[in-house]
Amino acid sequence: MKKHINIFLALFISAFMSACNSDDDGAVTDNPDYDQYGEVFNEVPEPEEAVIYQVNLRAFSEEGTIDAVTARLDHIKELGANVVYLMPIYPNGIENSAGGLGSPYAVRDYKEVSSEYGDLEDLRNLVEEAHNRDMAVVLDWVANHTAWDNEWTTEHPEYYETDENGNMIPPPGTNWSDVVQLDYDNPDLQNAMIDAMSYWVYNANIDGFRCDAADYVPEGFWTKAVSAIDEIKDQEMLMLAEGGEQRHLRSGFDLIFGFNFFETLKEVHNGAPATEIQMANAEEYQNVYDEDKRVVRYITNHDVNLSDGTPMELFGGTEGALATFVVAAYMKSVPMIYNGQEIAYDERLEFFTKTPIDWSQANNEVFEEYQRIIAFRKNSTAIEDGQYSGYSSNDVAAFTIQNDEETVFVLSNIRNQESNYLIPQQLQGEWEDAFEGNQMSLEDQITLQPYTYLILQK
Repeated sequence: MKKHINIFLALFISAFMSACNSDDDGAVTDNPDYDQYGEVFNEVPEPEEAVIYQVNLRAFSEEGTIDAVTARLDHIKELGANVVYLMPIYPNGIENSAGGLGSPYAVRDYKEVSSEYGDLEDLRNLVEEAHNRDMAVVLDWVANHTAWDNEWTTEHPEYYETDENGNMIPPPGTNWSDVVQLDYDNPDLQNAMIDAMSYWVYNANIDGFRCDAADYVPEGFWTKAVSAIDEIKDQEMLMLAEGGEQRHLRSGFDLIFGFNFFETLKEVHNGAPATEIQMANAEEYQNVYDEDKRVVRYITNHDVNLSDGTPMELFGGTEGALATFVVAAYMKSVPMIYNGQEIAYDERLEFFTKTPIDWSQANNEVFEEYQRIIAFRKNSTAIEDGQYSGYSSNDVAAFTIQNDEETVFVLSNIRNQESNYLIPQQLQGEWEDAFEGNQMSLEDQITLQPYTYLILQK
């Protein structure tokens, strides 16, 4: 199986870290003072096979607990997801709080489960039950900053950046006044952060991390951290950088985030040509050296759901959202679904307070369509690892994904109007409708109804 880094580099880093064990610089060792809890999980999906389900604990259930997520794992499994991604589970800061219950991204203690959500045993049970269903579990990790009342601010003030007067500061260039900026020039901080990440791999048997605000954290730290996490268990670990910079792939991350792709989807819905989508795809894969690396694509997440709107608000209702999701899920990407999206839940979800999803409002037809979209993706070797070619027009996002076994032709009308699409000559001929099973003959032109899509294969 693929590893995050090549064998030579892995051996080099391992030898380097082992040598550091006897140094006096406080370097993290390969064998922290933790015992491994749980069993090795060998079903972590390869990066290109991942389908990620994001859980906002404060919105996912009335209880707002980890146990409530465990109780709905079958729902996530039935959807087709194979990775459960939990937003931060740690106690959040009270000092300088951003309001409500406080931001989950203002971490007060890196090695505790917040009592708001449950305890370590609850997390262990969730991981075990997810593993029993062949789903991996990744935690959200906030490395760039801490809460103002994190114990490090008093015990290790040297871990933080300061102004000219020696005062700790929020992250420069942001309005994140509820958090304080860490100083990655300090090697002791780097080691403490890796130790805290390692704690959860050992003590809860998790399968990786989604690393928040990754673009703000130096590449050298991420290279060291990803390598250290990858070495703990004899299994694949899934590492997601919540950042758009390709340097994270050099650092060993499996996935980066398609920030620009999402913004482009919005622009196209508002009238920009659909060709902009394939241009955004090309930019995000420019100079990516490893064919196994992928960009996470989405039509909503916890940030944009709250700030920009639900998929139905942004993309023209349930039909427009589905037409847009097909493009995000199939265009050489790893799809991420935010809780509630799969049932067309059309209310914005807070994460500073509790805004529980009313699951009784589920649109079962939409859920079944998400299942169908995801199921085809998981059963198509071309979608997961084939070569991409773009054929979009002004109104239709169109592309092929091809490998030695099959060719998939995706056409999605992202307009709320009938659209005519001229079929490229090389794609004319006989195809099979992947969802309906019937044969189709493509000639020189096809007419697509508003917000409809075709998934063809041969």
